[in-house]
Amino acid sequence: MKKGAATREAIVGRALQQAVAVGLEGLSLGPLADSLELSKSGLFAHFRSKEALQLAVLEEAIARFSSRVIEPSLAMPRGRARMDALLSRWFDWLEGEPDMRGCIFAVSAQEYDDRPGAIRDRLVESQREWHDTLVRVAADLPKAGKAPPDYCRQVVFELVGVSLAFQQQAKLFHAPNARARAEEAVSRILDDAGEAL
Repeated sequence: MKKGAATREAIVGRALQQAVAVGLEGLSLGPLADSLELSKSGLFAHFRSKEALQLAVLEEAIARFSSRVIEPSLAMPRGRARMDALLSRWFDWLEGEPDMRGCIFAVSAQEYDDRPGAIRDRLVESQREWHDTLVRVAADLPKAGKAPPDYCRQVVFELVGVSLAFQQQAKLFHAPNARARAEEAVSRILDDAGEAL
């Protein structure tokens, strides 16, 4: 990897760590440059604007989520095993990866839910793609055959609701049983989906 590309990768990685804690809007270029022992102008050589850096951070998070959550899970057999893998890895992600203290998508959803622009557009697109993945996997849950799309979207709606409750219990309340409660709720939803049709 050339030095410029390595520096850019280091900037994005450090910015992602910071954004999980302070949000994409909270990224401050001066302290970010200092933490990497770069000049502010050196940082600007790689990213001409704060928005360009924010978009690069979001793209990095999307790529990591795909490689850590989606891709390994889709290698599992169709049906319950695949959905269980997706949800387990998703909950791991929400709890915090080794190099991140939480979920940038959850943080960004609060920041950009009513703020138009390129960052919100990309965030919405990425989350729709994630939900669509869950819908496709949910279609294979019923033992009697493929579930219809509307049914699958309801299942995903409920799973996302559990994930939001899990994140609040785990991150805000530090509830020691948050994961167990989330897994129990998910199990009920998936058991019902398995018996659908």
